[in-house]
Amino acid sequence: MSFEHSARLESQPTTLRRQDDPEYSDDPEFQRFTTSLSEKLFSLQSKISRLNSDVAALGTKRENARVRERVQDLLDETSTGFRETHEGLKKVQDWPDLGASQKYTQSKLNREAKATLDEFQSLQRSALEKQRASATAARVALDESSTSPTQSQTPFGGQQQQQQEQEQLRLASQDEVDFQEQLIIERESEIRNIEQSVGELNELFRDVAHMVHEQGEQLDIISVNVQNTRDDTHGASTELRTAERHQKSARGKACCLLLIMAVVLVIVILAVAIN
Repeated sequence: MSFEHSARLESQPTTLRRQDDPEYSDDPEFQRFTTSLSEKLFSLQSKISRLNSDVAALGTKRENARVRERVQDLLDETSTGFRETHEGLKKVQDWPDLGASQKYTQSKLNREAKATLDEFQSLQRSALEKQRASATAARVALDESSTSPTQSQTPFGGQQQQQQEQEQLRLASQDEVDFQEQLIIERESEIRNIEQSVGELNELFRDVAHMVHEQGEQLDIISVNVQNTRDDTHGASTELRTAERHQKSARGKACCLLLIMAVVLVIVILAVAIN
Protein backbone atom coordinates (compact mmCIF):
# COMPACT_ATOMS: atom_id res chain seq x y z
CA MET A 1 0.00 0.00 0.00
CA SER A 2 1.45 3.40 -0.99
CA PHE A 3 2.39 6.02 1.59
CA GLU A 4 0.18 8.59 -0.13
CA HIS A 5 -2.86 6.35 0.15
CA SER A 6 -2.11 5.67 3.82
CA ALA A 7 -1.88 9.39 4.49
CA ARG A 8 -5.21 9.97 2.76
CA LEU A 9 -6.86 7.28 4.86
CA GLU A 10 -5.36 8.72 8.05
CA SER A 11 -6.50 12.26 7.30
CA GLN A 12 -9.97 11.22 6.13
CA PRO A 13 -12.55 12.33 8.74
CA THR A 14 -15.03 9.57 9.50
CA THR A 15 -17.82 11.96 10.42
CA LEU A 16 -17.67 13.70 7.03
CA ARG A 17 -18.27 10.59 4.96
CA ARG A 18 -21.56 10.28 3.16
CA GLN A 19 -24.34 8.57 5.03
CA ASP A 20 -25.11 6.36 2.02
CA ASP A 21 -21.48 5.22 1.74
CA PRO A 22 -21.28 1.49 2.60
CA GLU A 23 -17.97 2.18 4.40
CA TYR A 24 -19.55 4.89 6.56
CA SER A 25 -19.41 4.27 10.30
CA ASP A 26 -19.95 6.93 12.95
CA ASP A 27 -19.00 5.37 16.29
CA PRO A 28 -18.17 7.89 19.04
CA GLU A 29 -17.38 5.07 21.47
CA PHE A 30 -14.67 3.77 19.12
CA GLN A 31 -13.23 7.27 18.88
CA ARG A 32 -13.16 7.70 22.66
CA PHE A 33 -11.65 4.26 23.24
CA THR A 34 -8.88 4.60 20.65
CA THR A 35 -8.06 8.12 21.88
CA SER A 36 -7.69 6.72 25.41
CA LEU A 37 -5.41 3.96 24.10
CA SER A 38 -3.29 6.50 22.25
CA GLU A 39 -2.90 8.53 25.45
CA LYS A 40 -1.81 5.40 27.34
CA LEU A 41 0.82 4.68 24.71
CA PHE A 42 2.09 8.25 25.02
CA SER A 43 2.32 7.82 28.82
CA LEU A 44 4.26 4.58 28.32
CA GLN A 45 6.66 6.35 25.97
CA SER A 46 7.29 9.01 28.66
CA LYS A 47 8.08 6.31 31.23
CA ILE A 48 10.41 4.59 28.76
CA SER A 49 12.26 7.88 28.29
CA ARG A 50 12.82 8.19 32.06
CA LEU A 51 13.74 4.51 32.28
CA ASN A 52 16.34 4.94 29.54
CA SER A 53 18.11 7.60 31.63
CA ASP A 54 18.12 5.47 34.79
CA VAL A 55 19.24 2.28 33.03
CA ALA A 56 22.15 4.22 31.53
CA ALA A 57 23.28 5.01 35.11
CA LEU A 58 23.48 1.33 36.10
CA GLY A 59 27.06 0.08 36.31
CA THR A 60 28.44 3.65 36.54
CA LYS A 61 29.42 5.97 39.38
CA ARG A 62 25.89 7.41 39.28
CA GLU A 63 24.37 4.06 40.32
CA ASN A 64 22.96 3.93 43.82
CA ALA A 65 20.11 2.29 45.69
CA ARG A 66 17.69 5.05 44.66
CA VAL A 67 18.51 4.59 40.95
CA ARG A 68 18.03 0.82 41.19
CA GLU A 69 14.71 1.38 42.97
CA ARG A 70 13.49 3.77 40.26
CA VAL A 71 14.52 1.31 37.55
CA GLN A 72 12.59 -1.51 39.23
CA ASP A 73 9.51 0.67 39.78
CA LEU A 74 9.50 1.91 36.18
CA LEU A 75 9.96 -1.61 34.85
CA ASP A 76 7.02 -2.86 36.90
CA GLU A 77 4.75 0.10 36.05
CA THR A 78 5.55 -0.02 32.34
CA SER A 79 5.08 -3.80 32.16
CA THR A 80 1.66 -3.45 33.81
CA GLY A 81 0.80 -0.61 31.41
CA PHE A 82 1.66 -2.73 28.39
CA ARG A 83 -0.49 -5.60 29.62
CA GLU A 84 -3.45 -3.22 30.03
CA THR A 85 -2.80 -1.67 26.61
CA HIS A 86 -2.63 -5.12 25.04
CA GLU A 87 -6.13 -5.89 26.30
CA GLY A 88 -7.33 -2.64 24.76
CA LEU A 89 -5.68 -3.46 21.44
CA LYS A 90 -7.43 -6.82 21.32
CA LYS A 91 -10.76 -5.08 21.97
CA VAL A 92 -10.08 -2.63 19.12
CA GLN A 93 -9.06 -5.53 16.87
CA ASP A 94 -12.43 -7.22 17.44
CA TRP A 95 -14.49 -4.02 17.08
CA PRO A 96 -17.36 -4.67 14.63
CA ASP A 97 -18.59 -2.71 11.61
CA LEU A 98 -15.67 -0.36 11.01
CA GLY A 99 -14.96 1.76 7.97
CA ALA A 100 -11.66 2.12 6.15
CA SER A 101 -10.56 5.13 8.21
CA GLN A 102 -11.24 3.34 11.49
CA LYS A 103 -9.42 0.24 10.27
CA TYR A 104 -6.45 2.46 9.58
CA THR A 105 -6.70 3.72 13.19
CA GLN A 106 -6.56 0.08 14.33
CA SER A 107 -3.42 -0.51 12.29
CA LYS A 108 -1.79 2.71 13.47
CA LEU A 109 -2.35 1.84 17.15
CA ASN A 110 -0.96 -1.67 16.62
CA ARG A 111 2.15 -0.35 14.89
CA GLU A 112 2.76 2.28 17.59
CA ALA A 113 2.30 -0.30 20.35
CA LYS A 114 4.71 -2.70 18.61
CA ALA A 115 7.40 -0.02 18.22
CA THR A 116 7.02 1.18 21.83
CA LEU A 117 7.05 -2.36 23.20
CA ASP A 118 10.15 -3.19 21.17
CA GLU A 119 11.96 -0.19 22.66
CA PHE A 120 10.90 -1.19 26.18
CA GLN A 121 12.06 -4.78 25.71
CA SER A 122 15.48 -3.50 24.66
CA LEU A 123 15.71 -1.49 27.89
CA GLN A 124 14.50 -4.50 29.87
CA ARG A 125 17.29 -6.66 28.47
CA SER A 126 19.88 -3.95 29.11
CA ALA A 127 18.73 -3.51 32.72
CA LEU A 128 18.72 -7.26 33.24
CA GLU A 129 22.27 -7.67 31.93
CA LYS A 130 23.59 -4.83 34.11
CA GLN A 131 21.76 -6.10 37.19
CA ARG A 132 23.17 -9.58 36.66
CA ALA A 133 26.71 -8.26 36.25
CA SER A 134 26.37 -6.09 39.36
CA ALA A 135 24.92 -8.93 41.45
CA THR A 136 27.66 -11.32 40.31
CA ALA A 137 30.41 -8.82 41.17
CA ALA A 138 28.85 -8.16 44.58
CA ARG A 139 28.58 -11.89 45.27
CA VAL A 140 32.26 -12.46 44.35
CA ALA A 141 33.39 -9.55 46.52
CA LEU A 142 31.31 -10.82 49.44
CA ASP A 143 32.73 -14.34 49.14
CA GLU A 144 36.29 -13.01 49.05
CA SER A 145 35.78 -10.79 52.10
CA SER A 146 34.17 -13.56 54.13
CA THR A 147 36.88 -16.13 53.36
CA SER A 148 40.01 -13.96 53.65
CA PRO A 149 41.80 -14.49 56.98
CA THR A 150 42.46 -11.59 59.29
CA GLN A 151 46.20 -10.87 59.58
CA SER A 152 47.19 -9.40 62.91
CA GLN A 153 50.10 -9.43 65.20
CA THR A 154 49.60 -9.83 68.91
CA PRO A 155 52.13 -7.80 70.94
CA PHE A 156 53.57 -9.09 74.15
CA GLY A 157 51.16 -8.27 76.95
CA GLY A 158 47.58 -7.04 76.67
CA GLN A 159 46.51 -10.25 74.93
CA GLN A 160 43.03 -10.22 76.50
CA GLN A 161 42.31 -6.68 75.26
CA GLN A 162 43.57 -7.61 71.81
CA GLN A 163 41.28 -10.62 71.70
CA GLN A 164 38.28 -8.50 72.68
CA GLU A 165 39.04 -6.00 69.92
CA GLN A 166 39.37 -8.81 67.38
CA GLU A 167 36.06 -10.29 68.52
CA GLN A 168 34.33 -6.92 68.13
CA LEU A 169 35.81 -6.51 64.64
CA ARG A 170 34.70 -10.01 63.71
CA LEU A 171 31.14 -9.33 64.88
CA ALA A 172 31.05 -5.98 63.05
CA SER A 173 32.39 -7.63 59.92
CA GLN A 174 29.82 -10.40 60.16
CA ASP A 175 27.01 -7.85 60.46
CA GLU A 176 28.26 -6.13 57.32
CA VAL A 177 28.48 -9.48 55.52
CA ASP A 178 24.92 -10.33 56.55
CA PHE A 179 23.73 -6.92 55.38
CA GLN A 180 25.45 -7.25 52.00
CA GLU A 181 24.13 -10.79 51.69
CA GLN A 182 20.58 -9.52 52.20
CA LEU A 183 21.10 -6.80 49.57
CA ILE A 184 22.38 -9.36 47.07
CA ILE A 185 19.40 -11.65 47.77
CA GLU A 186 17.02 -8.73 47.16
CA ARG A 187 18.81 -7.85 43.92
CA GLU A 188 18.66 -11.45 42.72
CA SER A 189 14.93 -11.45 43.49
CA GLU A 190 14.53 -8.31 41.37
CA ILE A 191 16.45 -10.00 38.57
CA ARG A 192 14.06 -12.97 38.66
CA ASN A 193 11.11 -10.54 38.47
CA ILE A 194 12.64 -8.85 35.43
CA GLU A 195 13.24 -12.22 33.78
CA GLN A 196 9.60 -13.19 34.35
CA SER A 197 8.40 -9.86 32.96
CA VAL A 198 10.63 -10.30 29.89
CA GLY A 199 9.01 -13.67 29.20
CA GLU A 200 5.49 -12.28 29.58
CA LEU A 201 6.16 -9.31 27.31
CA ASN A 202 7.69 -11.58 24.68
CA GLU A 203 4.26 -13.23 24.41
CA LEU A 204 2.58 -9.81 24.13
CA PHE A 205 5.06 -8.72 21.48
CA ARG A 206 4.37 -11.79 19.34
CA ASP A 207 0.63 -11.21 19.70
CA VAL A 208 0.90 -7.52 18.73
CA ALA A 209 3.20 -8.38 15.82
CA HIS A 210 0.59 -10.87 14.60
CA MET A 211 -2.12 -8.20 14.82
CA VAL A 212 0.07 -5.77 12.86
CA HIS A 213 0.62 -8.40 10.16
CA GLU A 214 -3.07 -9.30 10.06
CA GLN A 215 -4.15 -5.65 9.92
CA GLY A 216 -1.57 -5.00 7.19
CA GLU A 217 -3.15 -7.68 5.02
CA GLN A 218 -6.57 -6.07 5.49
CA LEU A 219 -5.21 -2.65 4.53
CA ASP A 220 -3.53 -4.20 1.48
CA ILE A 221 -6.93 -5.57 0.42
CA ILE A 222 -8.45 -2.10 0.89
CA SER A 223 -5.62 -0.60 -1.13
CA VAL A 224 -6.13 -3.14 -3.92
CA ASN A 225 -9.87 -2.43 -3.97
CA VAL A 226 -9.24 1.32 -4.11
CA GLN A 227 -6.71 0.83 -6.90
CA ASN A 228 -9.12 -1.39 -8.83
CA THR A 229 -11.89 1.18 -8.42
CA ARG A 230 -9.55 3.90 -9.60
CA ASP A 231 -8.55 1.84 -12.64
CA ASP A 232 -12.18 1.03 -13.45
CA THR A 233 -13.12 4.70 -13.15
CA HIS A 234 -10.24 5.72 -15.39
CA GLY A 235 -11.23 3.06 -17.93
CA ALA A 236 -14.86 4.19 -17.89
CA SER A 237 -13.78 7.81 -18.36
CA THR A 238 -11.62 6.84 -21.33
CA GLU A 239 -14.48 4.90 -22.90
CA LEU A 240 -16.85 7.85 -22.42
CA ARG A 241 -14.41 10.20 -24.11
CA THR A 242 -13.98 7.72 -26.97
CA ALA A 243 -17.77 7.36 -27.33
CA GLU A 244 -18.13 11.14 -27.30
CA ARG A 245 -15.59 11.47 -30.12
CA HIS A 246 -17.38 8.78 -32.11
CA GLN A 247 -20.69 10.51 -31.51
CA LYS A 248 -19.32 13.83 -32.71
CA SER A 249 -17.83 12.13 -35.75
CA ALA A 250 -21.16 10.45 -36.52
CA ARG A 251 -23.01 13.75 -36.18
CA GLY A 252 -20.52 15.38 -38.56
CA LYS A 253 -20.96 12.61 -41.10
CA ALA A 254 -24.75 12.85 -40.81
CA CYS A 255 -24.60 16.61 -41.40
CA CYS A 256 -22.41 16.13 -44.46
CA LEU A 257 -24.76 13.49 -45.80
CA LEU A 258 -27.79 15.71 -45.26
CA LEU A 259 -26.00 18.59 -46.97
CA ILE A 260 -25.15 16.42 -49.95
CA MET A 261 -28.71 15.15 -50.15
CA ALA A 262 -30.00 18.73 -49.96
CA VAL A 263 -27.70 19.83 -52.80
CA VAL A 264 -28.77 16.85 -54.92
CA LEU A 265 -32.40 17.60 -54.16
CA VAL A 266 -31.99 21.28 -55.15
CA ILE A 267 -30.27 20.23 -58.41
CA VAL A 268 -33.10 17.83 -59.22
CA ILE A 269 -35.74 20.46 -58.50
CA LEU A 270 -33.93 23.01 -60.65
CA ALA A 271 -33.56 20.50 -63.47
CA VAL A 272 -37.28 19.67 -63.35
CA ALA A 273 -38.16 23.34 -63.21
CA ILE A 274 -35.97 24.17 -66.24
CA ASN A 275 -37.38 21.31 -68.27
